Amino acid sequence: MDVRGTVAEGFEPVKDAFMRNFEQRGERGAALAVYRDGRKVVDLWAGTRNVDDAAGQEPWALDTAQIVRSATKGIAAAVVLLLHQRGQIDLDAPVGTYWPEFKAAGKERVVVRQLLSHRAGLPALDRPLTPAEAADGVSGPAAVAAQRPAWDPGTDHGYHAQTYSWLLAELVRRVTGRTIGRWVAEEIARPLGLDFWIGLPQDEAHRVGRIGPVEEPAAADGGGLKLRPKRAVSEAYSDPDSLTRRAFGAIDPMPDENDPAYRAAELPASNGISTARALARFYAATIGEVDGGPRLFAPATLTLARTEESAGPDRVLVVPTRLGLGFMLHGPACPLLGPGSFGHPGRGGSLGFADPESGIALGYVTNGLRKGVTADPRAQALIRAVRSAL
Repeated sequence: MDVRGTVAEGFEPVKDAFMRNFEQRGERGAALAVYRDGRKVVDLWAGTRNVDDAAGQEPWALDTAQIVRSATKGIAAAVVLLLHQRGQIDLDAPVGTYWPEFKAAGKERVVVRQLLSHRAGLPALDRPLTPAEAADGVSGPAAVAAQRPAWDPGTDHGYHAQTYSWLLAELVRRVTGRTIGRWVAEEIARPLGLDFWIGLPQDEAHRVGRIGPVEEPAAADGGGLKLRPKRAVSEAYSDPDSLTRRAFGAIDPMPDENDPAYRAAELPASNGISTARALARFYAATIGEVDGGPRLFAPATLTLARTEESAGPDRVLVVPTRLGLGFMLHGPACPLLGPGSFGHPGRGGSLGFADPESGIALGYVTNGLRKGVTADPRAQALIRAVRSAL
């Protein structure tokens, strides 16, 4: 495998692990970037930019970007935290303070903090939205505003796989007058120089490769939960009436993620498009200066981001999860670098996170989607390699 890019001295094991993902774990095309204390120490890419390019005629390039699915949620959550940092959002205020229509169906007391931490009881819809409705910017917010919670908000947590898009996007629009994609572009991506979009501009479409499922090699290692799921997990995903299936099926039929119309939509739960370099640089900026530039999170905001809000059996994912304010926290279901790490995986592989204690920020992007939700074996192999290099 022709791996391109650079690694700083001492991080050679990370390149070796990246190569082994192609040799042993079925990787087709991927990129990895790692920052330490605001300085880039790993920047690698290899394979083909299109998962279905069996002949390998379109190699992954320096600027190739891909859909990162739920890894988008971390950036979306950061928008709300930054608005709180600027005094524009009170995390303990009722959502209806900013979005009056949201008060319907017993949600008068749901607060912003509960939206971020997947405690609002709104992971599923009584009627799923079509792909066109999901993307129109109106139907999704209207549906979650009218939806009755699946449990008493604040009393439990369950992963809001799709509905997170409309909950956060509409909150941001009501507070700022801007769509969340525009806010990210103007307030995060442009100042930090990130190749990251929620709502892909047409003039950047040529850089984005195709994603798709890949088979798991018979001897794949790591991420045991995802390779040998417990019976309860398997049953939850196979039962069409389960909260799990309904949460992931809040858009039905599932949209074609390679469709230009889908990529141009603003769905901050699922359709962010990024390079690995952008994901890593974003997380590096949440914990410190990057290349001498300003940091995103003030110390108090960083504390909020990684303080546990939800822990224990997840009503949607079934397994125990740990969640902060919009970020997944290090734990058995989502192993990151260490106890203080925070970030977000994307279903199928991609991952971004930061670890303030070590100064590490990592971004991993792939076009080959595996079945796992939170602990892809390829990402886990890269994390182990980073840990060994510290």
